[in-house]
Amino acid sequence: MIATSVQAPPDLAALLARPAPAVMGILNLTPDSFSDGGRFNVPGRALAHARAMIAAGADIIDVGAESTRPYGSQPVSADDEWQRLAPILPDIVALGVPLSIDSMKASVTARALEAGVAIANDVWGLQRDPDMARVVAEHGVPVVVMHNRDDVDPSLDIMADIAAFFARTLDIAAKAGIAERHIILDPGIGFGKTPEQSMTALARGDELARFGLPVLVGASRKKFISTIVPSEPQQRLGGSLAAHLLAAQRGAKIIRAHDVAETVQALRVAAAIEDKR
Repeated sequence: MIATSVQAPPDLAALLARPAPAVMGILNLTPDSFSDGGRFNVPGRALAHARAMIAAGADIIDVGAESTRPYGSQPVSADDEWQRLAPILPDIVALGVPLSIDSMKASVTARALEAGVAIANDVWGLQRDPDMARVVAEHGVPVVVMHNRDDVDPSLDIMADIAAFFARTLDIAAKAGIAERHIILDPGIGFGKTPEQSMTALARGDELARFGLPVLVGASRKKFISTIVPSEPQQRLGGSLAAHLLAAQRGAKIIRAHDVAETVQALRVAAAIEDKR
């Protein structure tokens, strides 16, 4: 275990009550993430990037050490994932901005929370690692639960599938003792979905209001943008901003993004204009 001060869980109610959605900046400590793999997997560069995102207005930093992209990523062991995290976590925690751990492994999540991380972020919505719900409950932290699928089914009613998935997740969370006020829903843009289904999940994001929980959307640089305008990940800023602005209109309270400064500006300007209606 790393000796460090533990962050207090963030005041989600205050964070989510702002006119513009909160922005979660992405920090990938991976060699193979789809957009920026290998750019920040050295501690010095990772810390510099975290500082830059905070200066640009990030409210949360989401740190991950295993690529979860749907195609082409290489699974890593819990030990290897932790070895990527351990050298950098104390320095990022010390920056004072809430840190979330993007991991599908309960053991890695537990070690990160013990090292000072304040939020869990599970791309399998408590449904892959059977110990994840217990870890989150015991630490009393907020958790982002993302919709995911092993297989893409173009014939699927994706909103019905998302709703059923979240119903299962909320049942798991309740049985584990996770406080409902600590749960954040993520429709999982680009995960287990065709590009059309990802767009449907964005277009109909307001339907998730039925759960009465905050929603996080991460459409940053996702592949569906390239099906509309052919582009490489680094060329998808415009599409990312468009998707995130529409997500905010449909009630998203947290936006997960690579391009923090541009995303903060777009969301704040849109909120200020909307306030004049």
